[in-house]
Amino acid sequence: MKMNNRIRILLISILFTSCLTRKEITYFQPVNQSSDTATLNIKEKFTSKIQPGDILNIRVYSLSQEANAMFNVFPTEQAGNTSNELAAPVGFLVAADGGVTLPLAGKIMLGGLSSGEAADTITKKLNQYLVQPTVSVRIVNFKISVLGEVARPSVYIIANERITLPEALSLAGDLTIYGKRKNILVIREEGGKREFARVDLTKRDFFESPYYYLRPNDIIYAEPSKGRLINTSGFLQVAPIVISALTLLILIIYPTVK
Repeated sequence: MKMNNRIRILLISILFTSCLTRKEITYFQPVNQSSDTATLNIKEKFTSKIQPGDILNIRVYSLSQEANAMFNVFPTEQAGNTSNELAAPVGFLVAADGGVTLPLAGKIMLGGLSSGEAADTITKKLNQYLVQPTVSVRIVNFKISVLGEVARPSVYIIANERITLPEALSLAGDLTIYGKRKNILVIREEGGKREFARVDLTKRDFFESPYYYLRPNDIIYAEPSKGRLINTSGFLQVAPIVISALTLLILIIYPTVK
């Protein structure tokens, strides 16, 4: 009978291990559970900066149609693709020194500038050659990767050059019930280094994290919980059969003594 009790305890332990609590799956929980009112100061919003290796869609409009055609040689619709099949972005490549070579203007240093600042810089340069030029600049290879316990893991191209971690997870269909919300891994390349940071989405102070806004080429990995590991192994499917067989064997070998 002691062996029989041990088996029951083992089964109960397995079931509790595979269950998730509310605190493990609820996003942005308040510090004080009795009060759900809080105010957080919004810090300056992230602005993407042009980096070497970026591909820029640069559009130039002026009173000269010939000049416009000289610049606008690439298609306008390149960003915003959220499918699994990503087309290679085309545009003006930012060189290793941050420079971009344009018709008429020649080489212009755009590294470290935002898209708006780059447009102003190009406009000032083209004022020497064109009448009333209007310039727009957009980074077309701003992409992030979402992996692990999400509904749609994939690489996503970001059209507006800004995205938060919750928005990225929403694009990927949110975490599955097995995703560890307390231990999201963000991998980032910055300043010649690769950073590995852990983020807890269940805490409200996440909004003040440096990883709230994502950077180009960030990788987000949602780690599976123990429940997923147990479920994937198939043990829960066969556990009732194994327990029943062991219980029957014990009853045969050690019959209950009345």
